[in-house]
Amino acid sequence: MALLIPTSLASAQEAAPGVTTTAIRAALVGNWTGKLEYRDYQADRWFGLPVTVSVEMMRDGLTLIRHADFDDGPKTGIVTITTIALFDPKTNREQSASFRKGRETELTTTTLRLTRAAALDRWTLEERQDGQDDDRPARIRETTTRDGATMVTLKEVDFLDDSGEAWLTRNRTTLTRQ
Repeated sequence: MALLIPTSLASAQEAAPGVTTTAIRAALVGNWTGKLEYRDYQADRWFGLPVTVSVEMMRDGLTLIRHADFDDGPKTGIVTITTIALFDPKTNREQSASFRKGRETELTTTTLRLTRAAALDRWTLEERQDGQDDDRPARIRETTTRDGATMVTLKEVDFLDDSGEAWLTRNRTTLTRQ
C-alpha cells in the first residue's frame, strides 16, 4: 500500500478529496513512539509515561489492530493494550474490543467524524462515545490530530451524572512515526 504525501500546498489541496477516514486509518500502519500523559483528577496534575504503539491493517482494509505498551511503574510493570477495531464507512462507526491483563475486555462503539482532511498525513479526526470514565458515566470525546510524522490524541470527558455540559481533559498521547 502506497502512502501519498503531497510535496506542496497545491498537491495537498488536490489530495484532499481522496482523504477519507478509511484512508487515514490505513495510513496509521507502522510503529510509533512517544508519551502517554494522564491527568489525575484528585491531584490535578499531569503524569507522563513513555509509550510504544504498533498498528497493523488487515487485508479487508477496515480491521485495524493496535498494540500499545507502557511501563506503569514497579507495582504494575509493563502494560500491554491490544485493540482490534472494525470500521464501517457507511455509518462512520467503529466497533472495537480492547484487551489488557487483569481487566475485563472493553467493548466500545464510537462515531468518527473527520474535521480536517488536508492530506493523508495532515488531518483531524474526532471520535465520540458514551461510556465510563473514573467509574462514572460519561460522554467521551477523543480528538486525534496528525501533522506529518506527529500525531496527538486528546481525550476529554463530560460526566453525565452532574448538571450541564463540562468537558474535562483526561489524557493525551503524543506519538512520532518511527
